[in-house]
Amino acid sequence: MQTKYIFITGGVVSGLGKGIAAASIGALLEARGLSVSLMKLDPYINVDAGTMNPFQHGEVFVTKDGAETDLDLGHYERYTNATLTRKHNCTTGQIYDSILRKERAGEYLGETVQVVPHVIDEIKSTIKAAADDADVCIVEIGGTVGDIESLPFLEAIRQFRLEHGREHALFVHLTLIIQTTEMKTKPTQHSVGKLREIGIQPEILICRTTEPLPDKLRQKISLFTNVEANAVFDGLDVPSVYEAPLMFQRQGLDDRLVEYLHMWTRQPKLQPWVDLVETYHNPQGEVDIAFVGKYVNQRDSYESLNEALVHGGIANQLRVNLHYIDSEELEFGSAAERLQAVDGVLVAHGFGVRGTEGKVAAIEFARVQGVPFFGICLGMQMAIVEFARNVSGVKEASSGEFRPNHAQNVIDLMPEQKGKQETGGTMRLGAYKAELVVRSKIARIYQTTRISERHRHRYEVMNEFVPKLEKAGLVFSGRYPERDLVETIELPEHPWFIGCQYHPELQSKPLKPHPLFASFIAAAHGHRTRRQGQLSSGETLETAHA
Repeated sequence: MQTKYIFITGGVVSGLGKGIAAASIGALLEARGLSVSLMKLDPYINVDAGTMNPFQHGEVFVTKDGAETDLDLGHYERYTNATLTRKHNCTTGQIYDSILRKERAGEYLGETVQVVPHVIDEIKSTIKAAADDADVCIVEIGGTVGDIESLPFLEAIRQFRLEHGREHALFVHLTLIIQTTEMKTKPTQHSVGKLREIGIQPEILICRTTEPLPDKLRQKISLFTNVEANAVFDGLDVPSVYEAPLMFQRQGLDDRLVEYLHMWTRQPKLQPWVDLVETYHNPQGEVDIAFVGKYVNQRDSYESLNEALVHGGIANQLRVNLHYIDSEELEFGSAAERLQAVDGVLVAHGFGVRGTEGKVAAIEFARVQGVPFFGICLGMQMAIVEFARNVSGVKEASSGEFRPNHAQNVIDLMPEQKGKQETGGTMRLGAYKAELVVRSKIARIYQTTRISERHRHRYEVMNEFVPKLEKAGLVFSGRYPERDLVETIELPEHPWFIGCQYHPELQSKPLKPHPLFASFIAAAHGHRTRRQGQLSSGETLETAHA
């Protein structure tokens, strides 16, 4: 069957939730038995998201093949079975880079290289490449209609539709209903008008709103946008983003999609999503997790990690209360006070020296007090630094990232990386295999000794320090065998103390929580139960932690 295409655009303001809408559509079509592929076209000139400030752009989602991409690809993978690669996120920078390389190589045979047709044709080629022979390819256009940088992408999808026909490509437009004393539709009218000016007539509108549209208003929107009234859908705010597929399905969005695309499918099988939402809303208990990181005032900076912790709660029928703590705030001796009442401590990834001593303080508290601890990437590295300083006698232990050319750097660059750390080619990116020690805690959690996880880091554990650390009780329970690099650590005498060099959150899904997060949340709940039992028997909080 020829691949069908769904193009999703947005108007009025940015941040409306096109990524969630695209992912939800993917989930609904998969529930009907169709295979889907998804991609994001980003209008910024950066080649990729790898060097972009997380405060501005949110997290970098790393694909299996090592591409540093937009965070929306994380939504796509969490909601669907698609495994995405670098070809599923294309930027203006990539388009022009490809064109300029071709021009220098003489591939245009002396033609004058122009936006039309050369840039547009390059964009259309990337869209086709991302289809992966799936039944449906869902393409999200980044930015907002009316932005000058988005125009080449919009022209490309206009031409794409013209070339493939209405039954093979349709347009979904996400817009905003302004709520004052009443619902205002004028911004939606102008947004669709902008699209129509450049030759794109959407078949389906998703109107972001806090309450359902009255029929009279729906009819008005239909009249002024030339979209059928039964194709104007409410994009309602929902308590959990995982309710979005069910919210759209109740309105019949998937019915309209397959109708417009001339596809005949089974009825959707959505019971797993129904059960998921039921579990989320009716937990059997709760846990309090201290989320210690550098970018905690911007939730998008740790999007996948936030969601993976929620998944761990769902796996245990628990509500996860995340307490975001800026690691810089713990550098002034406040770790014990700030972390006293939590059930688990997660120390997140990051780059640079800022806030690292606060991470060390949080790790020391969790280790000494027996509070479940999970360290990811830099979080694991700081756990090794903390253990080296306070247990192994390496008093000035640090990382070469913060203190280059220091004799007690337990974390540092590999010899072949020296002098190249600013060139961009020294990071471990994408999926790498690891072998876990038989009967280690982490092997029992995974229920296997061979795993594959995604990485995004440059500095490694220095093997010359490993014997001294092992002698003091730290277990190096996982390694990348091809280069003998440390992948995981644990403390066997601790209730739950695990660090991993990789990013397990990138493979966690709401319908298939990652085993490490499920185990961590279970351990945190066990700690909470024990602590509450001690307190109910008359102990003070301080003696319970002693």
